[in-house]
Amino acid sequence: MLPQDRLDAILERAKKIQDEMSRDCPAERFVSLSKEFAEIDPIVKVIVRYRSLVGEIADLETLIESDDKEMAALAEIELPDLYERLPDLEHELQILLLPRDAADRLDVILEIRAGTGGDEAALFAGDLFRMYQRYADLSEWKVEVISTSEGDVGGFKEIIASVRGVGVFAGLKFESGVHRVQRVPETESSGRIHTSAATVAVMPEPEEVDIVIEDKDLRIDVFRASGPGGQSVNTTDSAVRITHIPTGIVVSQQDEKSQHKNKAKALKVLRARLFEAERERAESQRAADRKSQVGTGDRSERIRTYNYPQGRVTDHRINLTLHKLDKVLAGEALGELIDSLISEDQLRRLSATGDD
Repeated sequence: MLPQDRLDAILERAKKIQDEMSRDCPAERFVSLSKEFAEIDPIVKVIVRYRSLVGEIADLETLIESDDKEMAALAEIELPDLYERLPDLEHELQILLLPRDAADRLDVILEIRAGTGGDEAALFAGDLFRMYQRYADLSEWKVEVISTSEGDVGGFKEIIASVRGVGVFAGLKFESGVHRVQRVPETESSGRIHTSAATVAVMPEPEEVDIVIEDKDLRIDVFRASGPGGQSVNTTDSAVRITHIPTGIVVSQQDEKSQHKNKAKALKVLRARLFEAERERAESQRAADRKSQVGTGDRSERIRTYNYPQGRVTDHRINLTLHKLDKVLAGEALGELIDSLISEDQLRRLSATGDD
């Protein structure tokens, strides 16, 4: 049975959000309410459909018991179809009512680093970033590059970006891990297939109130930004390196000409890394629960292979292969992989709930 009191609470919360949004409220509050409503609205729509269907079934069951033989006969004809639709709608609601990751509503810091494979790995890291950028465009998310370290022949040794929008972390959180590519590099004259890799980290970007950083815990060093080969690219100490003393986490930022802007960007990345470290610590304490998850989020876990000669992409966690490599890299078919990962996670959690 579905928890009717919880359905009532969701409908009531949706109404309160709409009422508050219809009145004058600060811009930041309006944005926050809009995000919450975007998350709750799909559930509200299914609740309305579910209750409408339950109401129709109750009305028809009443008609069957009535003295009006003609209406009773019509009700008996219509009822089987409604009975058949009810379990699917209940299942859809059960999925939507599963406990949500508190970080699902947050924006993310996306980090992509070239791994094994030298120049080819850097080129692949660039391919992955463009894939996520295109997927973000299709999802109406905004991508802002925070810092880059370009590869010697193109691509990136490392690229860090902020991705903002509705449901960003919920959509990208299963992308963390090692992505492997198999293809013939342009510089390979013998036509041999090379295997290289890049590591993707998707970290929720916390609100400032979620992670409080004390000034006394920071060591901030400034230096002159350098370009390829180490040459200085400006004459002022605008680059910033921040060390979080308690954890030893170090973040450097030199893309901006302003020291103030570099410091702000470095703090943004540091806050996300601290938040992610705390999430990982909490997850490690729930080791038993991890067995029911699609992926652990471990950045050393090989999660996906992009095979160019065969034009396929395989996600190893759910044994799903798509023979549409070009469309995945163009962001168009990446959603198929992401939706399958989300569905698998939901089904496993639903099964775990049923076993309790």
